[in-house]
Amino acid sequence: MVNFSEETKERISKVIDISRVAVHYGYLPLIIYLGYTYSEPRPQLFK
Repeated sequence: MVNFSEETKERISKVIDISRVAVHYGYLPLIIYLGYTYSEPRPQLFK
């Protein structure tokens, strides 16, 4: 197994934390966006 320095471990941890937050808040809007763009007929956001 590879031994990482403490600085590398902190950077990896920070990247994982940021990625987790991005996926947490971006997943549902992405699914909604894909639903609006790939559905036929396209639903209107405003009537």
